[in-house]
Amino acid sequence: MRKLIAYPLSCIYYLLFGSTLVVFHFVQWLCFNLFGYEAHKRSVDVLCFFLVANTCVLGTRYRIKNLNKLPNGVPLIIAANHQSLYDITTMGWFMRKVHPKFISKIELGKGIPSISYNLNHGGSVLIDRKDAKQSLSAIKKMAQYIETNKRATVIFPEGTRSKTGKPGAFAENGLMILCKYAPSAYMVPVTVNNSWKIMKWGSFPLGIGNKLELIIHDPIPVKDIPFSELFEKTEQAIIKDIN
Repeated sequence: MRKLIAYPLSCIYYLLFGSTLVVFHFVQWLCFNLFGYEAHKRSVDVLCFFLVANTCVLGTRYRIKNLNKLPNGVPLIIAANHQSLYDITTMGWFMRKVHPKFISKIELGKGIPSISYNLNHGGSVLIDRKDAKQSLSAIKKMAQYIETNKRATVIFPEGTRSKTGKPGAFAENGLMILCKYAPSAYMVPVTVNNSWKIMKWGSFPLGIGNKLELIIHDPIPVKDIPFSELFEKTEQAIIKDIN
């Protein structure tokens, strides 16, 4: 019965989702080309709000714990487990005050209204996971960007999202590069729960009645401890609270 109800609700959701992307692609273009970064950033914030709000059609609820732990005015490396694309929109909206930028796969950089435009013009970087040299160079560029502008980057050390909620092995290289070239940054471990349930049946129908949770853990100054210890603390903090 639950899955049967999910079919019409998913149709309504995708109609709202697609309309939002098309409208805000034009809005972003206007803001970026006529008014610059700040206007574009606000348009992306509103885009993320609507993308989050659209999921209410699916009965999705949100719980964000410890949002007040995010430091202001310093570079942030937000490391999280990865369960679905809804991780990204949720962080984009609820963490908007720290200007989150994303390290995304290169395939997302073209062909998707709003999303591709933001990734190409909003300060995020695109990596080719088949090209290690290009990936590390892009991550270095991101580290230098957040160090200079005192903003945040979001990285999913697993790389590929988990389809069951169970985390995969965390990779060190991306985090190591970020820490090396953003030495004044704070590492912020974030646990994502239940995002995978929205896509537990695949792209259609979508899961309904889920509570998506973000748990923000204590920030750790990058410069205060060796990277190996920082990596271990970050991974443990994220994993221990995964449902």
